[in-house]
Amino acid sequence: MRHRSKASALKLLAPMLFAFGAALASAQTTTPSSSAASATLVAPPPGGDRASMETMQIRSHGSPMNALVYVAAGAGPHPAVILLHGFPGNERNLDLAQDIRRAGWDVLYFNYRGSWGTPGKFSFTHGIEDTAAALAYLRQPDVARKLRLDPTRIVLIGHSMGGFMAVETAATDPAIKAVATISAADFGGNFLASLDKEPKAAAIEQLSKALANEGMAPLAGCTPKGLALDVADHARAWSFSANVDALKNRTALVITSDDGLAKQNQTFADELTRAGDSKVTSAHFPTDHAYSDQRTELSSAVLHWLASLPN
Repeated sequence: MRHRSKASALKLLAPMLFAFGAALASAQTTTPSSSAASATLVAPPPGGDRASMETMQIRSHGSPMNALVYVAAGAGPHPAVILLHGFPGNERNLDLAQDIRRAGWDVLYFNYRGSWGTPGKFSFTHGIEDTAAALAYLRQPDVARKLRLDPTRIVLIGHSMGGFMAVETAATDPAIKAVATISAADFGGNFLASLDKEPKAAAIEQLSKALANEGMAPLAGCTPKGLALDVADHARAWSFSANVDALKNRTALVITSDDGLAKQNQTFADELTRAGDSKVTSAHFPTDHAYSDQRTELSSAVLHWLASLPN
């Protein structure tokens, strides 16, 4: 008897419950009260100058390099960073690119000739040429307008081998007013130091083995021995010490970690300071070469430095 009463009661309540549910669903559908609904109503910046990503191919000595630019929000013109990846480029630091864009900068990332699917042959010499080609691309008036960037305010930031590319490129381009290195690889200086301990042939073999251990799969048209010979042929010109005089009037950020490269990078920073550069900032993080557990701290240091640069 009690069960039949409950069943009867449920039959009576069912139409009312259905009506209440339908009304609630209708209210949720038509009323933008939730956070998700509110997010869809956020208007883009005036004129459609929203943050975006543009992809392109930048020609360097006849080869098209795969590239992209994170374009900052707003009409600009924005200052720009060229973010240079290391060897062979497993850590691309694109989290830094996103953070730098949010701070109001355009960020260009590209793959050197012969790396990560970009046509051509990879070499350190080609990488320096490729960085110069990327600079020339951003300085084209039509490109600068499209990307809403200021071609007179371009900063180079490089990690590992990218730091080497940043130093070598800035040294030959006085228009680059600021350069940042993150655990930069002083290929020339390291090779010269090895010659104090062993014959040239042995130094080349040692460097060849070190490069092979880093992984050559993402690189085309090169061998570890060929890359080592490239360094041996240019060691004196490519050492960071040889570039101090050319860079002593620039603003520099030198970041290091516990990866075995800190001493040589701090020496570079000290040499710049002794040469009269009063705009050198150094920072050290207790982490590995990829800054694996210090990504937020690394980003904060880079953003703080960029914010300190003159307009």
